[in-house]
Order: sequence, then C-alpha cells, then structure tokens
Amino acid sequence: MSDKITFSAFLEKFPEVRLPVILNDEIHHDFSQHNDPLPSLMIDRFIAPMEEEPIDDLTEFIACFKIPDTGEFHAVVYWKAALLNYQYVLATFTKTGLLVDKRVIAGLFSDGKTLTTSIATIDEDWVIHVVSGQSDAASAHLYDASQSKMYELELLPEGKIAEA
Repeated sequence: MSDKITFSAFLEKFPEVRLPVILNDEIHHDFSQHNDPLPSLMIDRFIAPMEEEPIDDLTEFIACFKIPDTGEFHAVVYWKAALLNYQYVLATFTKTGLLVDKRVIAGLFSDGKTLTTSIATIDEDWVIHVVSGQSDAASAHLYDASQSKMYELELLPEGKIAEA
C-alpha cells in the first residue's frame, strides 16, 4: 500500500471544482458522500506533518476539492473535524508535494461558552471572502449578524495565502 501513497495519489482524492464555491457548516456532508475517504496512511504522510497539534483517534478528515488551473502549485481544501472544532483548511503545495502554505479559511469552533462560525467563498479570481461571527454557545440560535467580521484572503500565483 505504501507505494500507492504518492503525492499524485493524494491529489486524486480531491476533485477539481468550478469556482466560486461556498464553504459553510453543512457542505462537508456533500463532500463526504461524493469523495473517496482519505486513507489513514495519506493523512499520516501529507496532512499530519502540517497540523500544529497531534492528531487523535477521534479526528476526522474529508477531502473536499482541488482548485483548478493553479499552474505552478496545487491547492486543496480539506475538512478537519475534532472535538468542538470543525475546520476547512486550504493547503498549497509545490508540484513535487512540498507544503507552500496552509490556512484555516472557514469552520466552527466552540470553547464551551462562545460559538464562532466562519463561512468562506472562494471566487474565480482566487479571492477568499470570509464572514465570521460569534454567539453565546448556550443560545446559538440568537446570532447577531451586526457583530460579524468580514475579511479577505487571496491565493497568490506562487501558492502563498495572503490577507487581501
């Protein structure tokens, strides 16, 4: 099996999508139904080295998609589900599989008191629009949109992810 754990085999788990694409707290279900699961050996080889914290047995990963026509680099988005922390991660790699950059671009996080939700839209021109808001975890349905923060990221031609 280890001979099939190549970078190109890893990339094949991420189908190309047409942009724009919206990443919200529900879309990972679509990706999990349509995409093959990431084998644990691929997670160990390509995702675990770029994670800040060790991956426990309860953490789940779903290959979401690959951004098309990136030229000199590859850009993939995966979903990471850990305890009270769900993240859409954009990772960029050189053609040979070396990590260029990585950033959480959307997701949901709770510290038990506050629920933080971020939604991202990736446009055709590689601009990533992020809207992030917080609510009291005990009354998450009482979200105040006026307290939302918006910012933009940009996927640069060399694969770096920068604040726009």
